[in-house]
This record gives sequence, C-alpha cells and structure tokens, in this order.
Amino acid sequence: MSEEILVNVTPQETRVAVIENGVLQEIIIERQSKRGLVGNIYLGTVSRVLPGMQAAFIDIGLERTAFLHVSDILSTLNNNKKNLLQEATEQDATIDQLLQENHEVLVQVTKDPLGSKGARLTTHLSIPSRYIVMIPNETSIGISQRIENSFERERLRSLIASCRQSMEECDNSDPANQDVADQTERYGFILRTAAEGMGDQEILADMRFLKHLWRSIKDTIQAAKAPCIVYEDLPMLLRMVRSLDDSSIEKIRIDSHETYERVVAFTSEFVPGLIPRIEHYPGERPIMDLYAVEDEIQKALERKVNLKSGGHLVFDQTEAMTTVDVNTGTFVGHRNLEETIFKTNLEAAQAIARQLRLRNLGGIIIVDFIDMTDPEHQRQVLRALEKSLSHDHSRVSISEITSLGLVQITRKRTRESLEHILCEPCPICQGRGSIKTAETTCYEIFREILREARQFEARKLLVVASQPVVDMLLDEEPIGVAELEEFINIPIQFQAEPMYGPEQYDVVLL
Repeated sequence: MSEEILVNVTPQETRVAVIENGVLQEIIIERQSKRGLVGNIYLGTVSRVLPGMQAAFIDIGLERTAFLHVSDILSTLNNNKKNLLQEATEQDATIDQLLQENHEVLVQVTKDPLGSKGARLTTHLSIPSRYIVMIPNETSIGISQRIENSFERERLRSLIASCRQSMEECDNSDPANQDVADQTERYGFILRTAAEGMGDQEILADMRFLKHLWRSIKDTIQAAKAPCIVYEDLPMLLRMVRSLDDSSIEKIRIDSHETYERVVAFTSEFVPGLIPRIEHYPGERPIMDLYAVEDEIQKALERKVNLKSGGHLVFDQTEAMTTVDVNTGTFVGHRNLEETIFKTNLEAAQAIARQLRLRNLGGIIIVDFIDMTDPEHQRQVLRALEKSLSHDHSRVSISEITSLGLVQITRKRTRESLEHILCEPCPICQGRGSIKTAETTCYEIFREILREARQFEARKLLVVASQPVVDMLLDEEPIGVAELEEFINIPIQFQAEPMYGPEQYDVVLL
C-alpha cells in the first residue's frame, strides 16, 4: 500500500492529509489557537480531590482544570518536585491518601480537552523518540504489538537489554555522572513499530538522546513554579513524521517552503531515509485539490455516506456514542435478498473503517449492519471489518455480532473529531438537528398570550416572531386569533422580525 502525505500550512492552521492508493484516508488539523496538548508534561497543583470518584482535578495552567483518576497514578508519586520518587504508602491507596489539595504533582496529558471536559492526565510519564519510548522510574521492556514476528520481538528485547546495560556502563565510567541521582535513576523502554529491523547503534542513540532529554526536564522541574509546562512535545507535523513507517511512504508534499526546510532538518537527524521523498510543492493549484481533499472533507461532515453499490451509511455522533446505520438504499442485487444484504454489509465494513479514521470518531461506536441469517456471512463481514480497521493508527477493539445484530467498536480518542474541530452546534436548533414547526410555535404563542393576559393588565398585545410564524398566524390561524382576542378582550398585533429564528418569539405588553 503506497501512502502520500499532503501538508497545507497557513499562519492560522496546519492540515495534513494521508492519501492511500489515491484515496483520502485521514485528515489531521491543528490550529495555532488550539494546539494539541497530548504528550506535554506539566507541573500541576491539586485543586480538588474527589474521594467519591477516586479522582482529582489538577490545575496545569489551562482554562479548565484537568482530570486525574486514581488508576493513572503511579505507586511512586512525584508530589514534591524536589523529590521525584516519594513513595506512596500502599499499592492500592485511595485518591485522598495519594493526593492532597494544593500539593504539586508531575503529570502528562493523555487526552486533549474534549467538549466541556478538561484534559485527561496521568503520572505514568513517557517520552517518545523515533524508535523507542522511554518511561522514567520504570524498569520494564515492551515491544509494539504491531511487530508480530516472534523472532524479531525476541531479538529486539535482547537488543534493548544489551543497549541499556551498555549505556549504564558508559555512564558509570564517566566521573561527571557519579552522583546519587544517576545511581537511583531507572528507565523503562518500549520499542516502537519503526524499530523493526534496526540495529544497536540506532537504538542506543535514541536511548542516550531520551536520557539526556529527561535530565533536562528534571532540571526545568527543579526551577519551576506550579502550575506550568515543563516539557512540550513536538508540533503535530513533526510528531507525525517521527512516527511514520518510512517503508510505505511514497512522497510527502509540503506547500510551505519554511515548513519544508524545518521538516527536512528534523528528518535528517531522526529519519534520514525519508529525505529523498520530501518535496516542496510550489504549484498554483491548492495542494488539497490534488486528490479532491476539500470535497472529501465536506462529505465527511455529512450524516449520509453513499456506497458505490447504491447502499448508504448514516452516522449520528452524540455525547455518549456514535451510531452507524447500514442500509441497502437503491441496491437491489442480482440473485436473492441474503446475497444483496451480504454484499452491502461487506462494502459497508470497508467504508466504515475509512470513515472512522477520516472523521476521527472515538469512544464507543455501534454499527447496525443489515440483519444476516447466514452465520458464515456474519463471520466474513466481521473479518472484513477487522481487516479494514487493522490499518488504523489508533487502538481499536471490536466485539462479536450481538443477538440484536449490532457490532460494538471502541476506538481510542485523544483529540476532537473532525466535526467538532470544524463545526459548532446550530444556534437555531441548539444542536438537536431539528426545529419546531411554525404550527408548534403558533400554539406556544397562543398559550403565552393567555398566560400574559391573566397575569398583567394591558391595552394591547404585540407578538414579535419570525416571518413564517407570523404568516401562519395571519393566513392559516385567523379564526384562532380572533377567538383568542374575544376571549381575553385585548387586541393583538403581529410583527415579523427578520433576525428571529423559527422558534423565537416575544409577547410585548402595550
């Protein structure tokens, strides 16, 4: 599978489009006013401890306090920045035993603020590089699950152990490192997917780089005053380049010369094999028009997704979950009903996997496939969905088809969905997706007039509403208006207000 990456840079935002075999698979947008926080390390202050939720709110200097659950707290706490390895009293301690208000704690952001929720935090710090992720104050060694070859996994495990021993011996032989802090330092490592096939020189260089970086972070912590940031991860584009599987990348096109030079300088140090495939795009035609990316973004904001066969999908994103409904639409098949349903579901499985990446939908996703009676068809559709989702960079888990014919998917969510980045709730319908009819608003006005007439004395009433509502009151409800005037014995006037929405109205006493 060949991948091409298009990068569009403006002073306000950076957009990265991932193209696979000529089709847009993923769009990542980072705006300067709302840069991502995942990976940043903060020295925060505990603002509130909630024993009933076994969690705490941490002030890290953002608009909203961040959230830290007890399960995300290390047994070795860093409540005191002068002593980063202060031991907790119990392994299964409660939140109020581990944290107290106004104490300082070193935390890392694992999930950006989403909607009305603050950022999600952890004290399990991790610092990534090209091939490995370093975990301070740990001794474990992990291997990426995407490296499936058992012999390669064992080779890498032995390699990281020998490199760690070599690094420790080198540090111990250096008189500059003969202090108490160095002797008590512990580092765990996780080998990333990019480490597959790498030798000891590349791994050892990454380990030394990360160890030096962690020491500089600790020096910053010593002089810091909470709440403040002590380590900021790379910008979105450089983070993405750092994590790329360069074997599948065919080309990276960047329409900003300044950004192009910055990426080339970064890759020359961390991913030198990518340099020949990075190019500056000087064309007059907008770079995002090369593969109709702008059109695909617009389609990704719509509820309905058409399938080539004639069927379609319907996406509904709510606060609790996202639902996907599969329909045959205009597809009538050629043989029988079961075959028609099976082909529609197979096509839908591939389309759903692409849309989840493209829309960046996370959390709980419920897919309502068209009911299949053949167990073999159910198995094949589920396998097709799993295969299509295997290319997703986010962690995804899939359940078996339930008795109701539903498939439950969970997808790790670390940033806002495409819809939440580009859109906001409709001010007219308040995000409901529907509005009251003019008829409903008319009857509400009748009830409000009765309420006002009973409570206050007035010589005349003025109803201010939108044009369609006023038209309905005068053209289709004149009898109702006349009967109401006779009942309350007060004349009623109507005025259309162009700025009013379909549900807005006022009853003014004159």
